[in-house]
Amino acid sequence: MEFLWNWFHQIYDVETVVRVGGLIAITAIVFTETGLFVGFFLPGDSLLVTAGIFAARGDLDIWTLNVALSLAAIIGDTVGYTIGARTGPKIFTREDSLFFHRKHLLSAKQFYDRYGGFTIFVARFMPIIRTFAPVVAGVGGMQYRRFVVYNIAGAIFWVLSTTFAGYFLGRIIPNIQEQIHTVIAIVIFLSLLPAIAKFAREKWKARGCAG
Repeated sequence: MEFLWNWFHQIYDVETVVRVGGLIAITAIVFTETGLFVGFFLPGDSLLVTAGIFAARGDLDIWTLNVALSLAAIIGDTVGYTIGARTGPKIFTREDSLFFHRKHLLSAKQFYDRYGGFTIFVARFMPIIRTFAPVVAGVGGMQYRRFVVYNIAGAIFWVLSTTFAGYFLGRIIPNIQEQIHTVIAIVIFLSLLPAIAKFAREKWKARGCAG
């Protein structure tokens, strides 16, 4: 457990990941988070914003960064879709493990049932959901051509919006890297805001029914 704790701590130290791991580490994390079940806990938005800040300092090339991460995100979702298409509905009966929780898959399914193919686009901005949404699309038999359109559009928009947010912050605010932990905390809060709002609505609804 101590090893896992240390590993989680290192993964969420996104500043060190960007500084030490560079483009290769960032690309690998984006692919894993979007394409493999084990990636649902990985930092996404905060990592990309931090990478944009480092690009503003000249440590990374912003265009190479965006191309690499967009491709990683597109390929990652494609892998997730393929897993869902090949596994089928039986994946919903898979037992929980350290790196797989059925409740996350069911949450993505509820989102997909409500929003359809648009889920693939908007889920890019929702931690955990973005890992399982393409799997659910594959299970649900979403037409592949339609999936590809949402996949590419969502990946490019997600990557560009987050990396350029960090890039422009780095250009506008001098020495922002000294406040990087504050920036990361804000990004994490904003990325979790939809889940917080959903939880609050459900609590409010349950309280109304009880009353």
